Amino acid sequence: MSNHDPYKGNMLTRGLGPILSREEALAALLHLPPLPGDLKGMPVHIRLHYLMILRDLHVPALEGARLQSTMDLMVRQGYRYRDPLFAETWRLVGGEAGARKPPRAPSSAAIAVGYSGTGKTEAVLRGLSTYPQQVIFHEKFPQMASGLSQVVWLSTDVPASGRTADMAANLMIAWDNVMKGNRFTASLAKNRRDGGQMLDEWRQVASSHFLGLLHLDEVQNFFKIQSLERRNKRKNEEGGLELSIVEDACLKGILNFTNIWQMPLLLSGTPDGIGALTKRMSTTQRLVTAGYHPLAHFEKALDHRFRHVFFPRLCEYQYVKKKLPLDDAFAELIILLTGGIPRIIIALWIAAHRVAFERSTDDLRFDDFKKAAATYLAPVAPAIAALLSNDPNRMAKFEDLMPRDDGFWAIFWNSMNRP
Repeated sequence: MSNHDPYKGNMLTRGLGPILSREEALAALLHLPPLPGDLKGMPVHIRLHYLMILRDLHVPALEGARLQSTMDLMVRQGYRYRDPLFAETWRLVGGEAGARKPPRAPSSAAIAVGYSGTGKTEAVLRGLSTYPQQVIFHEKFPQMASGLSQVVWLSTDVPASGRTADMAANLMIAWDNVMKGNRFTASLAKNRRDGGQMLDEWRQVASSHFLGLLHLDEVQNFFKIQSLERRNKRKNEEGGLELSIVEDACLKGILNFTNIWQMPLLLSGTPDGIGALTKRMSTTQRLVTAGYHPLAHFEKALDHRFRHVFFPRLCEYQYVKKKLPLDDAFAELIILLTGGIPRIIIALWIAAHRVAFERSTDDLRFDDFKKAAATYLAPVAPAIAALLSNDPNRMAKFEDLMPRDDGFWAIFWNSMNRP
C-alpha cells in the first residue's frame, strides 16, 4: 500500500479507502457468481434457479476501470475544493449572499454512453461500490455539534417526463432511501409541487452533507424523441432530426449543481440523449470536463474483449453435463443472435438452457440458442438486426439506437485515457 496521499489532512477523503491502481480496479469490479458444481442427480428445474445467478456476472472492460478512475478523481478532487476547514466552504454550503466557489475550482462532470444493455449503469454502480461506504458518519465535524453524515455518492434516474418537479422528487426519494430517513417526506406529500424550489431544497441538503458525486442515469429523458413517422420522412436527409429538450429549467438546474455549487456530476445514457447534450447545447459541453466513457457492445466475435475476456468466463456457466466447446464458431453464433449486447447475451444464455432442459440428453446445442432467439428473444430481434446492419436508417427506427454526432469527445478522451 502506497504511503503517498495527495489529500492528506482532508477529513472528507479519509473514509474513501485507498486510491486503486488499474489492476486493483479491475479486480474490484470483477464479479463471478459461483460456478456450477456437481450436476449429478440435480434436476433441471433446480439447475435453472442456480443458472439465474448468471445475471450477476460482471466482467469489467478496460473502459469500466477508466470510468472508475474518473469517478474517483471527481470525488476526491471535489472534496479538495470543499475542505470543511475552509471558511469559504461553509459560506458556499450555507448559500450565503456573496458566497463564491473556491478560486480555480473547475466544474467537474463526466459522461458514460452506450446502447441499452451494454452495462452503463452496472459499470457506474460497481465503480461507486468500490468505496467502503456510501455514507460516512463523522462523530466530530467542524461547525457540527452532533457530527455529520457525509454522503459519498448518490444515483438516480432522470424521470421519463424530463420535468423539474419529477427530477427533484427522484432526487429526494433517492436521498431518503440512502439516509434511511424522511427528510423530504413533507415536500413529496404536497399536491402542488414547485420543481425549482424542490431542486433548491434538495441541493441545500446535499451540499450540507458534502455529497461527493451525483449520478444521473437515463439522461435521454431530458429530451423529446421525434416520432417514428417523422424520422421515417427524413430518413434520406442529411443530419437527421434534432432532439428537443423537455423542460429547459430542469437541465439548467442540474447544470447549476456542478457549475455553481461544486457538486461533481456524472451523466449516463444512450447515444441519442448524450449526442443531444454534446452536439446541440454548447453550454453543456462542460459536462465532459472530467471524462467521456463509451461503454461499447461487442461488435465482432473475434473482438478481444469478447473472445478472450468475456466469452471464456461465460462458457464456464454451462449447467449441462455435455458442454459446448469454447471455439470461434460458438462465439460467432452468440454475436449473430444478440448483436453483441451483454444484457441480451445473458438473456439468450439462460433461454438456451431452458430450451435444452426440455430434452433428456443433458447437453447444450447450437440449435438451442437459435430456438431461444426465435422464441424467448423474438421481440428484440428487429433491433438486433438493425444494430448488426450498422445502417443508420434501420437503426433510427429504434430510439435508443439512433447514432448521434458525439465523436469528438470519444476521440478526445480515448486519446487521454491510453495507458
